This record gives sequence, structure tokens and C-alpha cells, in this order.
Amino acid sequence: MNNSLEAARECLQRSQDIVFFGGAGVSTASGIPDFRSATGLYNQMTGSRYTPEMMLSHEFFIRHPDEFYVFLRSSLYYPNAKPNAAHYALADMEKQGKLDAVITQNIDELHQQAGSKVVHELHGSLKRFYCSRCHHPYPARKVYTQDTTPHCEVCSGLVRPDVVLYGEPLDPEVFNASIAAVRKADCLIVGGSSLVVYPAAGLLDYFRGGCLILINRDATPYDHKAQFVFHGDVGEILSAISPV
Repeated sequence: MNNSLEAARECLQRSQDIVFFGGAGVSTASGIPDFRSATGLYNQMTGSRYTPEMMLSHEFFIRHPDEFYVFLRSSLYYPNAKPNAAHYALADMEKQGKLDAVITQNIDELHQQAGSKVVHELHGSLKRFYCSRCHHPYPARKVYTQDTTPHCEVCSGLVRPDVVLYGEPLDPEVFNASIAAVRKADCLIVGGSSLVVYPAAGLLDYFRGGCLILINRDATPYDHKAQFVFHGDVGEILSAISPV
């Protein structure tokens, strides 16, 4: 295990197929809280008798859609969030032909806003909504500008966000594409993830390359398997080790 920025940069320079796998810690510098830290979403008061994890479940969405949308608008909607140094560093690496793909657990689309083209969204996006009955798309703008629970303009079905809620499986097409990207990679960078949420964290088990770089504020269960481990701000460290 190494914590040398220069050595990690040299490793990236030698690599031809780099993949980045990121979690909530990638977007904290953009003003979006993570989930499990002391100040994260799961430790915030909701003003409800339900926990945040319960309110983000499929069962809660079906049984209490009004409360679900109140929570979504108050705790998950960050219209002023902008990409930070981490997002831009990855977009630059892709433009230079070094980065094959971004795999993200985030639902904010900040990677795309920064310019990344190949982004596998494991948990979907809060910028997309559709009818849970007929699957007709519903404008995200209308969801966030109205105070009521949205219903489909075509069939009156309940509108839902295009995200994976607790109790729902990952999209197999997205997950399989992520597995393929990790298998092909000769270098895997993991940033801003506690690596405790499965099956997403299990993607590391498909990596067969020679350089694993972990960047996170706290230690992870995979630190002992990495060639490079950095504890700190994802954007600052990515900018320091970027080969472009």
C-alpha cells in the first residue's frame, strides 16, 4: 500500500484503460451531503417518525407518496449544485483518452454536467421521472416546482423518480455494463465511497488490473487490497494524480 501522489500519477500515466467508481463523497464539495457520515443524510432529522432510509424505500414510496415527495424535495433536491474539481478532472481524463468510464452511485448527474460522456448510473438520476404505471416520461421541472404529488398526464398513474429505491434491484443493463468496464480496466480508481453498499461495492471483485487506487475521507474494507490509498478530498487528490 502506498500513499505517494507522484507514484499514483505515474501509475495512471502508464495505464491505458482507467475506470473510475465513485460514491457520495465525490459530490460533497458541490454542497450535496453524503449519507453515512456524522453530518450525512442518514443522521439528519427528518421531522417525521420515519428514518431517511425508510423514506427512500420502494415500500414507503407506494404507501406514503405524499411524504416521500416532501422528503425528496426538502432533502435530495440541490438545484444550485455544480460540478467540482473531481468531476472536471475525470472529464478531462476522458477527453484525453485515458478514462474509459465513470461508474457512479450518485443521482445528481454532475459528471455529465462536467463533460463526462460514458457514465454508468448505478442508482439512476433525480433529473428523470416517469409514470410508474405507463412509464411515460414526466418533466423533472414540474416535480420540483409543484407542491403536490405528481401524477401522470397520460394515465394519472403515480409518477416516480428514475432512481433505485431500497428494496429494488439495480438495473441489470447498467450493472452488467459496469462489470464489463471494471473487468477491462488496467487501473481502477475508487473515490468517495465507503464500499459498504452492495451489490455496488462488489464491483471491485471483478477488477483484474494491476493498479487499484482508493480515495476516501475514511478507511474502507478494501484499503488493504489497494496499491494506493489516500484519505482526503476526492477532487484535490484526483487533480494531483491526474495524468493529463
